[in-house]
Amino acid sequence: MANNTREKIISVAEALIVQNDQPEVTLGQIAQELGMTHAAIYKHFTNKQALWEAVATAWFQRTIIDQIQARSMGTPTEQLHNWLWAFVNAKKWASNADPKMFALNTRYVDNNPAALRHVLTSAYQAVEAIMGYHDANYERAEAILSAFAVFALPAFKDTWNEPDYEARFNRLWHLIAKGL
Repeated sequence: MANNTREKIISVAEALIVQNDQPEVTLGQIAQELGMTHAAIYKHFTNKQALWEAVATAWFQRTIIDQIQARSMGTPTEQLHNWLWAFVNAKKWASNADPKMFALNTRYVDNNPAALRHVLTSAYQAVEAIMGYHDANYERAEAILSAFAVFALPAFKDTWNEPDYEARFNRLWHLIAKGL
């Protein structure tokens, strides 16, 4: 029941963001929509930051990570290239298609290194699986994704629609591919 309520809170918070046309809503609005007290939300989230991180994390997983199709054809290096290209394009699409949730994700996840590392765990796991790494702390996967920060961090989103986007990606790819 607690998990179900937690998921409802996350879902309602996201729906209110879309409905209100702003990247944040109040806990009071969420509580009212759910027919619960403001304090009841704190039974499921330790603070407001934790709620917004959960909303942004759920959105990121659904909108970015779950949209990447795993391609098992080719060498692990070719598979990684394809996965990274799909990842950066999913991030670009999310920025263009859902700017409100992208802004929320930026505020509560991308600008918080601990939250960002937590959200990216599923991406690290995908890189690990493709490359056959067995790093307990995902050091190599994190290094690979970090190399592509210019294609994933919101600070660079204004460059994602430039005509040389794919060429820049491939230049970076060729720099790191030799070290894989």
